[in-house]
Amino acid sequence: MKNFFHRVLVYLKSLIHLSDEIDYENASASIKKNIAFRGTNVFILACAIVIASVGLNVNSIPVIIGAMLISPVMGPILGFGLGLGTEDNSLVKNSLKNFGVMVAISILASTVFFLLSPLSLANPSELLARTNPTIYDVLIALFGGFAGIIETSRKDKGTVISGVAIATALMPPLCTVGYGISRWNWGYALGALYLFLINSIFIALATFVAVKYFRFPITANDENHKRLPRKWVVVILLIVIVPSIISAISVVKENNFTTHAERLVAENKNLGKCFIYDHKATYSRKSPTLELFLAGETLTAEAKERFYKEAEEYGITRSQVIFHEDATSVRQELSEAEIVRSIYEHNDKQIKLLNDSILQLESRLSEYKNKEIPIQTISKELFAQYTEIKSISLTRGSSINAESAEPEEQIVAIVSSERPIDGELHDRLESWLKVRLGNENVIVVSQMQD
Repeated sequence: MKNFFHRVLVYLKSLIHLSDEIDYENASASIKKNIAFRGTNVFILACAIVIASVGLNVNSIPVIIGAMLISPVMGPILGFGLGLGTEDNSLVKNSLKNFGVMVAISILASTVFFLLSPLSLANPSELLARTNPTIYDVLIALFGGFAGIIETSRKDKGTVISGVAIATALMPPLCTVGYGISRWNWGYALGALYLFLINSIFIALATFVAVKYFRFPITANDENHKRLPRKWVVVILLIVIVPSIISAISVVKENNFTTHAERLVAENKNLGKCFIYDHKATYSRKSPTLELFLAGETLTAEAKERFYKEAEEYGITRSQVIFHEDATSVRQELSEAEIVRSIYEHNDKQIKLLNDSILQLESRLSEYKNKEIPIQTISKELFAQYTEIKSISLTRGSSINAESAEPEEQIVAIVSSERPIDGELHDRLESWLKVRLGNENVIVVSQMQD
């Protein structure tokens, strides 16, 4: 039996053994190369800022994901973790300096963008999603950081870094800070900044732990080299983690309250002779409330008491339930004949309204048909009388006289012939069309056929 467990333990160790797959030299060189904030990284950061700001402004998830993928902010964070792990103070200082510059530029640029942007969202869900971090964001950043440093360190590179960039969002929270500042909404700004710090600190922590676990070679060469005291690391982590745990507890409580409220309402739609036609569950730490909007007859004391008892089974107290009975009324019992009569009266009113609408539409259609010019009939009669005419076009329009300034209806007839039409034929055509169309305001325009 001991041999069996020993073999299992050896097998498990072989599964998680990574030292043979770690490329220390190339991993360190790659991380140090991405720390520098100059050249191409400056332009890439500018592109990421604009893309993330536009994505948040138009509430577009694909655009925001694009900004996450191209952002270079991850470089200094990995460099900071590597510097701590290898006890390289110069690398730590250089990473912090570039990290601070990137953060400052990102916040400033996004603030200017949102100040100038003419767009405003009624429901900025992507912005709001980055203003209330919880312990779950800590876990995402921590394990995302582990995945990132493992991917950077191994010899055979894959596509893990792209997934890490999406999961541990860095650029969108920074741009949300800019949005909060531009709107003077410090709740947005501080919440988003807190999320960014969570992501940054725990990515760096994961990098530090992985570097120690992989046993990267120590590169410290400063005479004044000092390790970061462990107690300060613990203090910093507690300062970051504790608020996120409190926020997570609040999120869980809110979710439970909303879920219980939905179930309670679904199971108690009918309360005696009234019913719940709408409800609103509002969570707050001090006093969450469930508002019920009722219709039908007035809610009786017995029905209300039964609902209170049902609510208490879901952990919702009496003081948290608010009834709105504006749509209820006290009604006398109606006979079956009265109910049927009221239904018929309602249907008669609806039918009358429909008939009136149909009559109005028929009247408009009749007016339209009366104004329609019978072009086919007139053309046949015209061609039979005047063989020299080859085509005719009739158009109804309006003309305005300079003296009266009132528009008058006018019909223009454009006739085409093989030879020019003389004045006598022109007058006969005009007179005939006036009589035929019943309109004295007819003008004939002649042209030669090509």
